[in-house]
Amino acid sequence: MKTTRIIGVPEHFNLPWQLTIDEGMFHQAGINLQWTDVPEGTGKMCEMLRNNETDLAVILTEGIIKDIANGNESVILQTYVKSPLQWGIHVHAESPYKHITDLFGKTAAISRYGSGSELMTYVNASNQQWAFDSVKFEVVHTIDGAVEALSNNKADYFMWDRFMTQPIVDQGIFRRIGVCPTPWPCFMIVARKDFYTQNKAMVDNLLSIINQTTSEFKMIPSIDKTLASVFNQELADIQQWLQITQWSQKKMTESQFNTIISDLIKFNIITKPLAYNDVVL
Repeated sequence: MKTTRIIGVPEHFNLPWQLTIDEGMFHQAGINLQWTDVPEGTGKMCEMLRNNETDLAVILTEGIIKDIANGNESVILQTYVKSPLQWGIHVHAESPYKHITDLFGKTAAISRYGSGSELMTYVNASNQQWAFDSVKFEVVHTIDGAVEALSNNKADYFMWDRFMTQPIVDQGIFRRIGVCPTPWPCFMIVARKDFYTQNKAMVDNLLSIINQTTSEFKMIPSIDKTLASVFNQELADIQQWLQITQWSQKKMTESQFNTIISDLIKFNIITKPLAYNDVVL
């Protein structure tokens, strides 16, 4: 049985993986899939791919493409979630900031450099027509770190998935003053290139198994209640999230890839084009 390591954020997007592992579907196919949660996010996962600490990752599109552009020898296998990620823009509940425009020149809390929380601040800056060098950062590692940083005035705002932060908003700790959706599909399934080339048939089989789960995920009885319970969410919020979230079972096309690359250049996330055949296998 082939042991395969995979990482992802501990968020509702990835419950299909846990369900598939728990049901023994990978095991039946001769795959010992070992899932590890990485709450620090995409920047940490890029580092783990580089350091051979994982074989596969479910990772933010903008973060992995930027890291591949910077020398990470990983490849994109397929799109995992094709809908945009809804990045909430949060401030401390008692802060004076009321509108996104109030955040010009302020400090953003980010999990680490290279993570979506950093890269999406550039998308937000572009949307607001701010100079990219006006954005400042405070590294906080996790959501808990962001709560501490905003509470102690070490940072002024924090961008993260608006549904995962909803309990913090409901508790009156954060206040959400806007939402900034990604202009691209939000999550990709990625492999270290050497691992994929040596295990192509096994990885393709693994993908077919998870794609079967994601294609049927919304039809699982009471899946909304399960998600609400597992992730400490209000049922109405989960139902809204399920309505707007779309999983994918397909490889990114060259046209889709080139559109994303153009956007990433526009938002100053990468500086030059990448070749589709070098990145997507």
